[in-house]
Amino acid sequence: MSTPPARRATFHDVFAVREFRALWAAYVLSAVGDRLALVALTLLVYDRTHSPLLAAVAFAAGTLPYLVGALFLSGIADRFPRREVMVVCDLLRALLLGAMLLPGMPLVALVVLLYAVTAIESPFDAARSAILRDVVQGERYALAAAVLQSTFRLMIVVGAVAGGLVVAFVGARAALGIDAATFVVSAAVLQLGVRARPAAAAQAGPNPLLQLRAGVRVVFGDRALRTLLMLGWLAAFYEIPEGLAAPYAGRLGGGPVAAGLLIAASQVGAAVATPIFTRQIGPLTRLRWMGPMAVCACAVLLVVALRPGLIVSMAIFALSNTFAMYQIAANTAFVERLPNERRAQAFGLANAGLVAGQGLAFLAAGAAAEVVPPSTVIALCGGLGALMACGLALRWRDMSPAVGRHSARHLGRQASLARQAPVHAARSR
Repeated sequence: MSTPPARRATFHDVFAVREFRALWAAYVLSAVGDRLALVALTLLVYDRTHSPLLAAVAFAAGTLPYLVGALFLSGIADRFPRREVMVVCDLLRALLLGAMLLPGMPLVALVVLLYAVTAIESPFDAARSAILRDVVQGERYALAAAVLQSTFRLMIVVGAVAGGLVVAFVGARAALGIDAATFVVSAAVLQLGVRARPAAAAQAGPNPLLQLRAGVRVVFGDRALRTLLMLGWLAAFYEIPEGLAAPYAGRLGGGPVAAGLLIAASQVGAAVATPIFTRQIGPLTRLRWMGPMAVCACAVLLVVALRPGLIVSMAIFALSNTFAMYQIAANTAFVERLPNERRAQAFGLANAGLVAGQGLAFLAAGAAAEVVPPSTVIALCGGLGALMACGLALRWRDMSPAVGRHSARHLGRQASLARQAPVHAARSR
């Protein structure tokens, strides 16, 4: 008798998993809260001081402390139960935001507290990324990662707009209070919706430096993991248009609205395309297309050298980020090769490298845009990124069967098994 074809996993299957629903809801609450706090405090600092420098220092809380936390705090999510790490991080952030509401709090103290809030975000993200693989397996993991990635992109746009509106209508202090409440609700959702699991690492002994060194050995000691990590870091090149959106829009004769449209086009394009790509394209094909799509994500930006108008520029940036959906394949292959006891630290290293790379790329692009037009800078960054992506794509393709092709077959078998599992099994988790 012939075997009926395996049913492809769907987003319904992913959201049928109770624990994933809790993770997703907590992620939305935390992401909204983070953006709200950042916008509120940046506006509060500028309102009190009228200093663009101090406002920029406050806004830098979105990158600098996260980098430190990703390097030295992410390993906590390996040494302690990951659900508890997420709950404690949410509660600590709520307490720190509550401290910001104390009357007469100096501006310096407010910025320091916000930096602490952002640093604590790193182990939370590492724990969520690590536990996601335990909550959903096989092809459902790729779909779940696509949902979270699209959610993150939408939160960047929606969070910034919502932050400005909330501050305008209720004030910065009230916005910080709302932010604290989102973290309390997030902690409750995680505590009730995600089941307890033991710590992944056998011991809780290593200090952060030893944990970091062990994570570096795991990630950079494996050729496949190094390649996948660097494919992820290519985002520093194809996201340059967001960092130069304001001067680019200015060259087109537009203002803040035009800059916002350019950023929104990039984020929305990827947010819409990523779930469709992950749902319609199988795991083996995603792995085969990963390298070429990484090249296209950067190479598309070369067209900007022709200095197109606003509408065409929006389409170019949206198309570039649409190709960035290859990151789902890289993420899935990356997590499949990681030992569970080092998974959170590895994600911390990946996040730290991405944040650092984007910060340096934005800084270099901004300095270059002082001398040459922003369109030229974007095109050059796209070309450089495409060259690097070509090298990484060839490296992945030419790997031994024990790495690249074996990983593809392994993922394919896991996806097939996951698709053959009854749907009611997902609902019972």
